[in-house]
Amino acid sequence: MGVQVETVSPAELYEVISGACSSDQARITASGKRLKEMLDMFGTFDALHEIASQRNQPLPIRQQAIIQFKLAALSHWKSRKVLSDAQRVQIRNRCLGMLDEPDDSMAQFNTVISAKIARHDFPTNWPNLVTDLMAVIDSNLQKRYVQHSSDPRDALMLRRSLQLINAILKEFASIKMLNGVKVMAALVEQMRQIFYGYYSTIASNFSSSALANAPDPRKLYEDIFLGHLVFKPIVKMASWLWHRIDRQTKEELAANEAWVSDLFRNCAAQIQDLTNLRKEIVKAISRDPAAMGSYLPAVKILTKHSLTFGKFFRRLQQLSHQRFALLPMCGDLVLFYWSQIVEASTSPESSIAGELTVLYPLRFLVQGMVLFKENLAQWSVVRRDGTPNKNSLSEEFVKNAVQLLVSRFMPLNPSDLEQWSADPEEWLNEEEREGDQWEFEIRACSERVLLQLSNQFPKFVTPLLLETFKQVALQPTLDLPGILQKEALYCAIGRCAIRLKDDLPFTEWLENTLAAETLSQNQNYPIIKRRIAWLIGKWVSEDCSSPNNPRIWEILVHLLKDRSAGSDTVVRLTAAGALKECIDTLEFSADIFAPFLGDTVTELVRLVDEADTSESKRRVANTLNAVLEQTKDMVAPFLGVVASPIPKLWTEAGEDWLLKGTLLTTVTKVVEAVKDKSSALDSITIPLIQESLSPGVMINLDEDGLILWLSVLRNATSLTNPSSQHCVRDIFPRALYLLATNLDLLGKITGIIESYLFLDAPALLQGFSTDIFRAFSEGLKSQAAIVNMKDMVINLQFMVQLAPSSLWGEPMHTSGLFAHLLNTLVDGESSPMLLIEIIFLFARMVMADSQMFLQLISATAPATNQKESYLWEGLLDQWWGKFDNMSEPRHRKLTAMGIATLVSTGRPEVLQRLPGEIFNLWLDVFGEIKETKLLHDEDPTNLDLVSPTNLRRHWELNEAPSEYYQDSEGTPEYDRRKALYERDPIRVVHLNEYVGAQIRQAEAITGSERFQTYLASADPTVMKQIQNELSA
Repeated sequence: MGVQVETVSPAELYEVISGACSSDQARITASGKRLKEMLDMFGTFDALHEIASQRNQPLPIRQQAIIQFKLAALSHWKSRKVLSDAQRVQIRNRCLGMLDEPDDSMAQFNTVISAKIARHDFPTNWPNLVTDLMAVIDSNLQKRYVQHSSDPRDALMLRRSLQLINAILKEFASIKMLNGVKVMAALVEQMRQIFYGYYSTIASNFSSSALANAPDPRKLYEDIFLGHLVFKPIVKMASWLWHRIDRQTKEELAANEAWVSDLFRNCAAQIQDLTNLRKEIVKAISRDPAAMGSYLPAVKILTKHSLTFGKFFRRLQQLSHQRFALLPMCGDLVLFYWSQIVEASTSPESSIAGELTVLYPLRFLVQGMVLFKENLAQWSVVRRDGTPNKNSLSEEFVKNAVQLLVSRFMPLNPSDLEQWSADPEEWLNEEEREGDQWEFEIRACSERVLLQLSNQFPKFVTPLLLETFKQVALQPTLDLPGILQKEALYCAIGRCAIRLKDDLPFTEWLENTLAAETLSQNQNYPIIKRRIAWLIGKWVSEDCSSPNNPRIWEILVHLLKDRSAGSDTVVRLTAAGALKECIDTLEFSADIFAPFLGDTVTELVRLVDEADTSESKRRVANTLNAVLEQTKDMVAPFLGVVASPIPKLWTEAGEDWLLKGTLLTTVTKVVEAVKDKSSALDSITIPLIQESLSPGVMINLDEDGLILWLSVLRNATSLTNPSSQHCVRDIFPRALYLLATNLDLLGKITGIIESYLFLDAPALLQGFSTDIFRAFSEGLKSQAAIVNMKDMVINLQFMVQLAPSSLWGEPMHTSGLFAHLLNTLVDGESSPMLLIEIIFLFARMVMADSQMFLQLISATAPATNQKESYLWEGLLDQWWGKFDNMSEPRHRKLTAMGIATLVSTGRPEVLQRLPGEIFNLWLDVFGEIKETKLLHDEDPTNLDLVSPTNLRRHWELNEAPSEYYQDSEGTPEYDRRKALYERDPIRVVHLNEYVGAQIRQAEAITGSERFQTYLASADPTVMKQIQNELSA
């Protein structure tokens, strides 16, 4: 028996849905709560769908029912707990029964639901779906275009059926699994020719010749709409085939290529007819609005239909530029679109707009520009193989295209100026957004077309731009039209910087013209000033001009701080962005920038505060961060300027996490800049870290907060700060809490803990020893990744080196941490990566205080109910057994010194292994040291000797391996790490001297006679080698 589920009461469900539609808030709330419970009952989905399908019910109730069905049922469609097979059949039947649904919103929901169900059930459980739909479509098309019926219900059924077919194709086209691909292939094969024929029949009713007969406006609208609905499935099928055409058999490939090519040829001709038809109607309406105004709905749907053709062409082009260019009439099609752009450029401004009813809709022109831009490579002067291209565009064509773009489509238009004035920041934010947005905006698209023209035809475009530059850029301009033209030219020079850099005298222009223009008080000059800032950023960021020109900084800083009538917010924000472009370059010299640093920092901080939108604040703050990054300690004198506004900005940011993350980065950069003086910022940094890692907030800010925390620790010189109410010691408990509980952040938290230990491990152990070891114990017993556990053990290794055993010995036992580590090692079931780190830790512990280590093992035995000898044997088995897993020579020496210290304790379990495993381990390391020394004596300059795995690298060279410092270079922590490295016994103590001393101590403890009994079983050769090494 399966799980028993309560069966829904249809009457109660109806009451609940009615309640959800009520105007009484209490009833709505109660109904919502009850509905949530009822959605888990058997039969609820079927009952909801039945309510939705009953046209005698009030429309709001039907709409509520179908919405709830769509939200809940589709994700549980296959569940036998809530739906039976019989109910699924009823629902599918009702879906088709709603094809004549009069309400558009209900019909849209039904279309989505039917298509989603089809994805699950067609063809296996709903085999007649497409056949039934095609029968409805065919029957109603016959009635309309053969029998000339004008029954509104027939037209409605036709529309709904076509929309459903399109939705079904959309579902199956998105499927990547083989079964879904096969279904889609079958659907395409079944329907493509049929729909092709449908479109031909319908399209004949909205040709130019049909328009000459003055058709009924309503019928014309319906015909175009039906043609549009038929064309959309054709586009789905053709795009799907085109995308998969190179994965088909030879026979399929030939047939499908021929069909797509034929379709494309006809579409290329059709779009020209549709465009001409549309222009005829629009012109007729403008001549006689009273008589022709009823044709406006037809114009709107005709525009949408034409745009669908453009989307289809663009999709084919995106999927394969090369194959697209080879399609029949492709060149003619693209040049037709360009001809419309040329026509539009000579038309009144009012004829170009975003509305669907103007002569040249912006979206249509942009589609043409995108197709033209992406096809330009096919018309370049020289092909990729170096041969001349007979299909190249002429010099006259290219120059005309450039002039058209710069003079007509690139200048700011009245709408731009109006938006600039109404909401400067939002206008600029839209301008600054790159990505694919250019494919939808005519000015941005024009700029990209110009750039592509300059790349494909540099010999034509560069001289033209230089000539225009001499005519326009060097001449003073005062009137608004002239300013707009000059701004467009400056934009062109910025976009084509790489092509112009060798010929255009940028530095001279900057000095003699641009600098003067930035000082103008003309109230229209913000247009020019904004573009000058952008232009400088473009030229410098693309390596067309050096950033180390003081005049550049002078201009940008002036634009940043200018608050006269000749400037505005847009200019200042653009200048801030240009500063970042110039500063974030390889050539940037902080010394040359230094005289401008104070003003830059001051004005950027001021601008962050003044900006209204979060996006603007972030953009300016990112520039400030770049300045701090590149100027480093030069910014120290301006510490207060940057830091003091941060609390206010932080508070005002509220729950704007992106802005808060940027502010955390700003504070991090300040800390990095002032280094050991950063404790002066504790009153700001510590509260920010606390808040960013507090519950509810850390999900948004944890990464930036942890980066700041680590930076503060690395640059700190003390755990406490007498001159502030806050210090890094205050937030150490939070680090321990996260170490014990937060698996997601463990990788970063172990880095934080490590920095704390290097800062002052003894003080931390004195104040938090119990909490420290409890946190490590919980962290190591958790389901943490092995790499995180390894890092925790490395933390403990540093702790043992940095603090006396009196501070860590007892709490390590009482917390159960030592027992856990020892048992983990003895069991040997964990990753070798973790086990060898535990061995390294124990080696450090025994070298630090061998008696403490003996006490810890002695105390662990009864605590874990195990014999002490068992623990010793397991420890020594792993010590020897994992030796070959240790690849780094410094670790092998550490292990050798650790086992030598264990020998010095006189423990019988250790001494029993002395003549065998322990001697062999020592001889391995002695041999490695001797071999390396010989190589060095033969060739002291051999670079192989400083490889990461070479024995000498770690204790005979002056520097530790880079990973030891963990990217702390340039901070006080680096010095702390270096100091520990300098005194590390692994580096400073000779192994043979150390081993000899430990053996002598063992002999003294056990007595000479007894000690010799342990050595008696040693191989004489091995014994001789050991003696030679110890006497070397």
